[in-house]
Amino acid sequence: MSAADNALLRLGGSTADAVQDVLEIFAPGQVAPGVVKVVPPGTHPLADIQVPAVLADVSFVDGVSGGNVLVMSVAGARRLAAVMMGMAPEDLEPADAPSELEFSAIGEAMNQMMSAAAMATSAVLDEEVEIAPPDVRLVRTIEEATEHWEHSGQATIVTFTVGGAPCTLIQLVPNAFIVRMTRAFDEITAEYDGEVPLSDSLRGVAVRVWAELGRARMPLGQLVGMPAGSLVELDRESDAPIDLYADGMRIATGRLLVTAEGGYAVRIESLVTAADAADGAGPSFNTNHPVEV
Repeated sequence: MSAADNALLRLGGSTADAVQDVLEIFAPGQVAPGVVKVVPPGTHPLADIQVPAVLADVSFVDGVSGGNVLVMSVAGARRLAAVMMGMAPEDLEPADAPSELEFSAIGEAMNQMMSAAAMATSAVLDEEVEIAPPDVRLVRTIEEATEHWEHSGQATIVTFTVGGAPCTLIQLVPNAFIVRMTRAFDEITAEYDGEVPLSDSLRGVAVRVWAELGRARMPLGQLVGMPAGSLVELDRESDAPIDLYADGMRIATGRLLVTAEGGYAVRIESLVTAADAADGAGPSFNTNHPVEV
């Protein structure tokens, strides 16, 4: 596998996890994850979708170029709408298209999924990513789905199922990002013996470093309904070491200290080695997407 494909798969996996987590909130226990694949050059990502379908298309309007496309079969979209409206999906009457009420519920669900996908992309890129409002529409043919397609970069695709119905997520990735992310992986995850330092050009590259005290996982409804003064318990003890990240990759663990000036600092206790990274303890791009506080 090439470094570029590896970078694409890491981003695609992170985005897919975020969307599937939102779907799991709407349809608990009914989401079956799929495998992220890189779309081969010259192949249209929407060439094999099942039509008619409900398609949501969003573009990034700030931060980086690119976007996401989410496609659900009409049957799957109607089942999702039924669950959101408190109805039993098995009681639905057959229909060729969602009703106006179903379409409204589908649009809200897709809006939340696309927002989660943008947040996952932002976390991987360590850049603020804002999206335009989703364009949610019914497409009856492949030609109708692809007529407004304009993207010169690369793409990943993953098809999972929701209540047995297929759902396809496509991530549009600009070529400039692939170059940047590939170089970062090559340099950050390589092992050095002390005689092969980073290149001079890379030594001058600024990276964002942050510390993570802990995480918590909770339903989205509980999170948005928390009043000021609420307490959120994290998944670590007060005396446990914290993690240090650089541009989305866990690089070390350490202890949080208070400086003489009253600020915070981290004393490094251990570095994440290449072996740790191979065991899944290094890059954090393919997490289970808990709510980070």
